[in-house]
Amino acid sequence: MSRTHEETTFSRDCPAIVIPDGFDVVIPVGTHGIIIQVLGGNYTVQTALGYLVRVSGEEADAIGKEAVARHTTDEDAPAAVLDDAAVWAELRTCYDPEIPVNIVDLGLIYGFRVDPGESGKAVIEVQMTLTAPGCGMGQVLTDDVEYKLTRLAGVEAARVELIFDPPWTPERMSEEARLELGF
Repeated sequence: MSRTHEETTFSRDCPAIVIPDGFDVVIPVGTHGIIIQVLGGNYTVQTALGYLVRVSGEEADAIGKEAVARHTTDEDAPAAVLDDAAVWAELRTCYDPEIPVNIVDLGLIYGFRVDPGESGKAVIEVQMTLTAPGCGMGQVLTDDVEYKLTRLAGVEAARVELIFDPPWTPERMSEEARLELGF
């Protein structure tokens, strides 16, 4: 994670997501803002109007940063090369843009299963929760998890099931996360 307070001006119209509501917006060219943090390759920007937006790494050129090319998997990679450590590592690159801790250390991942898909590649089924059932960023987080897991070699698809039983509590956080957030 990187916290910063770098001024920026959008150089083009840019799709973004309003935090914490999760609504899609387009930030118009010329909008001024401050990049306040970089999490998992995505940027949290406070606009001059005071609201927060998440700009994906793929759109980073709009705020003067190097855009992350949409990753494509190795089409020939077999599912056999996929291991649990790789899945956990990729999940640790996913962040709620409001909380500077990855979703694994935050305790949002209840588990995952890797099954063979129709193509012979893996299908990853993830069970996760949110810090609150009404969290507006829920769809953003599940989309991020699915997108990032499908970048792994040997993965055909990834699916997230949101579950709320048992409910999330701060006790699910790692010790590092508790220290980072002051718990």
